[in-house]
Parts: sequence; C-alpha cells; structure tokens
Amino acid sequence: MSIPPPEVIKVKERIVACDGGEGPLGHPRVFLDLGDEGRVECPYCDRLFILEGGPADRDETAEDGGADAAAA
Repeated sequence: MSIPPPEVIKVKERIVACDGGEGPLGHPRVFLDLGDEGRVECPYCDRLFILEGGPADRDETAEDGGADAAAA
C-alpha cells in the first residue's frame, strides 16, 4: 500500500521549479526534470508533478476510474 503524495500538480512543461510554497514554510527552490515518465516528486516536500497528457497523466486517470480508464 502506497501513501498518496501531499499534493499533485499537473504541468505543461518538462522542467518545473518547486520551492515548497510561499513564505517561511517553503524550501530552497529546486528545478526538476519530469523525464520520460512525465512525472517527478520533489525531494523536499514530496509534491508530485505530472506532465499533462504524458504517460503518468494517463496512468493516474486510469487509477482514478476516469473516462480514460475505459479507453485503456
């Protein structure tokens, strides 16, 4: 059983920046590459970034039982 990430953010670019949010509760800004899988998790705050329309986006929709699940 896996624990879901605290936040899932869908993005349109393969390179994303994460600073953990605004203010003093954040972390140093890091730039993350979504790679061939179209997903990456921030090593500081565990936010999950997913490339819209990428392989990970289709996988997540299928797991949620969305409309794409029937087409898969």
